Amino acid sequence: MRYAAIAAFLTLVFFGQTAYAQKVGKVSDMSGSVSWREKDGVPYRAASKGLELGKGSWLKTGKDGWAVVELEDKSRLTLANNTELELTDLVIGKGSKTGVISVTQGKLRATVTRLAGEKVDYKVKSPTAVAGIKGTEFLMMSQGQANVFFGNEGEAEVAGADTAPKALSTDMMVQNTRGYTPTDPVKVEPDTPLASAKKNFEEMTSSMPPADWETSGQLPNIIARWNINYGRYLADSGRHEEALYVFQIALDLTSMAEIRSDARLERGAVYARFLGNPEAALGEYLLVLEEYPHVPQRETALYLSGMTLYEMGLKGQAVERLEQYKKEYPAGKHIGNVNTFLELLNK
Repeated sequence: MRYAAIAAFLTLVFFGQTAYAQKVGKVSDMSGSVSWREKDGVPYRAASKGLELGKGSWLKTGKDGWAVVELEDKSRLTLANNTELELTDLVIGKGSKTGVISVTQGKLRATVTRLAGEKVDYKVKSPTAVAGIKGTEFLMMSQGQANVFFGNEGEAEVAGADTAPKALSTDMMVQNTRGYTPTDPVKVEPDTPLASAKKNFEEMTSSMPPADWETSGQLPNIIARWNINYGRYLADSGRHEEALYVFQIALDLTSMAEIRSDARLERGAVYARFLGNPEAALGEYLLVLEEYPHVPQRETALYLSGMTLYEMGLKGQAVERLEQYKKEYPAGKHIGNVNTFLELLNK
């Protein structure tokens, strides 16, 4: 029994020292609902200010949660509400530091310190993007398959899944979705909707939590709406594939039916007007009709589906769709064109 007790004591000391050696940071500040777990696959439990975090630890904020993780090198990760991340692999040594921080969802500000002559190779990953950091501050939102990055200070690189990276610098924005190559950086110009979105993002990841989290929940929708306007600009500038991609980012950012319907209609317009692909355009219009039966954009989608079927030489289906439009929207904004085409098609 004596030897067993000694062995148990030595085991406790050994594992305690190992756990301590693996400490990589702590929860330096928090508010609202914040929970943590020491590794994947185990239940979350309530976190507290001062909680020490080891390599492999997870942290999650609730709908009113906010937390600051201070790493051993004084770098900081500020989590907004509804955010979850893992301190996947951090090695902080003298003169160099490497690490991977995995974000499954949410919004955060990463402030990474870098001393003169120090080698820094941190990566912040979502399921569909990775930001390589050498010493900088940036904002990151991971929403579904889409990711949005704003640069605050210094330089970073943003890539998709095994894609070429794009540079992220101060007051620039880079986006991607579905693991694809990120968009070209966009300048955040003062007094624009994009600047307002960035300011809102900064407020929810500042040194204190915001008074309420309503804006946080709307931020993906705000940026999705901005993407629709930006995509129109790209399309009019002849950058048609880029426009399609930006509209797809809008779709992946939001669940709001009206914004998604607008993005579908814009994608259909690019296919129809610029790329000579009526089949793809029709697919976008039909998705609006099938997925969002009660949005105002349904009227335009129904009209365009009939006209596109006519363009494809499918006269019978075109008549069916246009007759449906006439029945549902007898005083609709396209009724004049619909009546004209039905007269031609029914001759």
